[in-house]
Amino acid sequence: MGFGPAFRLHTPAEFAAVFAHRRVLRGKSFNLHYRPNDLLHARIGFVVAKKLARRAVLRNLIKRIGRDEFRLGRAGLPSLDLVVRLSAKVDDVSRKNLHAELLELLGRLPRPR
Repeated sequence: MGFGPAFRLHTPAEFAAVFAHRRVLRGKSFNLHYRPNDLLHARIGFVVAKKLARRAVLRNLIKRIGRDEFRLGRAGLPSLDLVVRLSAKVDDVSRKNLHAELLELLGRLPRPR
């Protein structure tokens, strides 16, 4: 399964709507903000501040890991708009730990009844 434009948040207004909904799951390195959407699938966006990940290589790695976890688990996710936001410095964190934390946060999302 790919990760096409239909599965991404694009505009600042879409990101702002997710942040304004004020629902968040907190992890050690990430915050996962979420908001229900009217689509039949989930969408995701990333906020990785230079202040927390100085090097562009690291910022891109974090987003690539996030997209990969989302792509693999997308079929089981509810119809939500998601924003993954880096919340702590990750200079010495391993890829395995980043994958595990994102997988755990996606698993904690509320499911429709």
